[in-house]
Amino acid sequence: MAINLTKGQTIDLRKDTNDLDQITIGLGWKVREKKKGFLGGIFGGKDEAEFDLDAIAFLLDENGKLQDRGADKLVGGDIVFFNSRKHPSGTVIHSGDNRVGGTGANDDEQIIVKLNSMPAKYHRILFLVCIYQGIKQGQHFGQVESAYIRAVDGKGKEMARFSLSSESAYEGKCTMVFGEVYRRTDGWKFRAIGDAHPYDSLVHLLKEHLPQ
Repeated sequence: MAINLTKGQTIDLRKDTNDLDQITIGLGWKVREKKKGFLGGIFGGKDEAEFDLDAIAFLLDENGKLQDRGADKLVGGDIVFFNSRKHPSGTVIHSGDNRVGGTGANDDEQIIVKLNSMPAKYHRILFLVCIYQGIKQGQHFGQVESAYIRAVDGKGKEMARFSLSSESAYEGKCTMVFGEVYRRTDGWKFRAIGDAHPYDSLVHLLKEHLPQ
């Protein structure tokens, strides 16, 4: 049975009870419906089709830094996203860009991580979601009714889930660091983070993780 996490909570991804050869980090979201009433009847419906949320993974070393940004700007290095969907090691793979979200019970975007094959130099995989052109479009996580990140093992068993609901703290925030998978001794852990930021691009967070 999956464990429902709260912000900051960490669990062991136990290899004796879970298949960690390949796990799936699934992300999903549902955008809040517009208010009803006269104007809602004219302009009503949902904002979902207008939101483009992008899942991103940073592969970090033991100091929490990105060592390889790729030869072609952000492509081909330690950042996995819709324009660079497979890490050079083959251990992290992005499902592709979903421009709508909230379309059903399935994850809106997925990132596959092959933990047992992960090169030893990588100690953390950080998972974040950015609202594409959120600032320009006036879109933010305060308008997202619900969102989640979950970890599913290689046999399809959900190990952990962290859910978020819209709240005032997310108003004006266009990027969310949802969670991370990280090494400890001879195993891996999953941590729920839920930290929101006002920018709508991975570049700002990227700068925080570049080597000095």
